[in-house]
Amino acid sequence: MVRAILHGCNGRMGRVITGLVKEDETIGIVAGADTYTETANDYPVFAQIGACDVEADVVIDFSNAGAVDALLDYCTEKKLPVVLCSTGLSKEQLDRVEESAKEVAVLKSANMSMGINLLLKLLKNAAKVLAPAGYDIEIVEKHHNQKLDAPSGTAIALADSINEAMEDAYAYTYDRSKERKKREKQEIGISAVRGGTIVGEHEVLFAGVDEVIEFKHTAYSRIVFAKGAIEAAKYLSGKPAGRYDMSDVIRF
Repeated sequence: MVRAILHGCNGRMGRVITGLVKEDETIGIVAGADTYTETANDYPVFAQIGACDVEADVVIDFSNAGAVDALLDYCTEKKLPVVLCSTGLSKEQLDRVEESAKEVAVLKSANMSMGINLLLKLLKNAAKVLAPAGYDIEIVEKHHNQKLDAPSGTAIALADSINEAMEDAYAYTYDRSKERKKREKQEIGISAVRGGTIVGEHEVLFAGVDEVIEFKHTAYSRIVFAKGAIEAAKYLSGKPAGRYDMSDVIRF
């Protein structure tokens, strides 16, 4: 059985993962870390990850950007693989992720859903056909009103997937309301909507003359992300140092 430490165990995603793992005989949570320690758990919970002294095989992180630096320090020191799911990381933190991956296995994906990761591949193929034909590309993402970062990391990953297929020929426009001008051909517009309890919705539009082709993914619950993180933890346990993502877990 894979022994996992759950970083951010008492947050919304942490609670979902805790429930799912109870039904999985191949992985178990042996400890948790969260600044809020009042929730009852079947495993010990530490207020700071650095205080955790429980033997484990992997860490699953669903905390926040402010807690990632200490987490990377801990995993590097303990030589523990980590599935890094926190979003909104700064450029400096992303650089730290790459440095940490030289010493431990780090799996980071903008989105842990199988559907989104399949969509990333489909968009590359679509862009190679539609972008040269002059189709405009727009991305609209929607999330709940508690999400801190905008646009979402997933929306940027979708844009990056398209841009990679087009050899980085496109610039990104994050807020069109700030620019009073006609859109450029070589741009990808990214719009963010925040409201209610929307778990996650991403729509990519290729708009041409008299036709629009749409790719859309909707997450109806956080379970899709939790399941992906659990599968990623199983995959990452025992892996050598390096950078991994969900494409390593999901074979297309």
